[in-house]
Amino acid sequence: MSRLQIIVASTRPGRVGLPIGQWVEAVAEKHGGFDEIDLSDLGAIDLPLMDEPHHPRLRQYTQQHTKDWAARVDAADAFVFVLAEYNHSYTAGVKNAIDYLNSEWGYKPAGLVTYGGVSGGLRAGQALKPVLQLLKVVPLAEQVTIPFVQQFLTDGAFVPNELIETSATTMLDELGRWAQALHTLRAS
Repeated sequence: MSRLQIIVASTRPGRVGLPIGQWVEAVAEKHGGFDEIDLSDLGAIDLPLMDEPHHPRLRQYTQQHTKDWAARVDAADAFVFVLAEYNHSYTAGVKNAIDYLNSEWGYKPAGLVTYGGVSGGLRAGQALKPVLQLLKVVPLAEQVTIPFVQQFLTDGAFVPNELIETSATTMLDELGRWAQALHTLRAS
């Protein structure tokens, strides 16, 4: 059984990350490479700024929201981060969500779906990769980049072009391969 967790990083009111995350979820369901898909909207999860007294590597969580978040991340075999680019980087919400945990992230692949203006959110993805690598997450080269994201929104829904659709399928193919390959490391 394999589980994909899609993490919508933006928490700002009026964000476009949620419609993009919902599109990724629909593409992943159609793709069929994962048995379960968990759409994790950080705006709805609403983790407070790190409020745990112990270092996350100890897994001695005291807050129920941390225990719930840890269970969701721990259950995942692969991740897709849906990232907005804010000021040439990723959002504070996703950094906070990542920093809550430690070992739950390890030995799992991550695909990135980045969006923004002219750069398509690429700088957010590039800034996040070293953070993920430190936690033993394997960021894939295959990713989805969405420049000038507003052009793909129709009545609040994300409507991609063929290139974006193809990029998502390629990323999901690779996520499945890497999740399977890294399973041995997670089991040990």
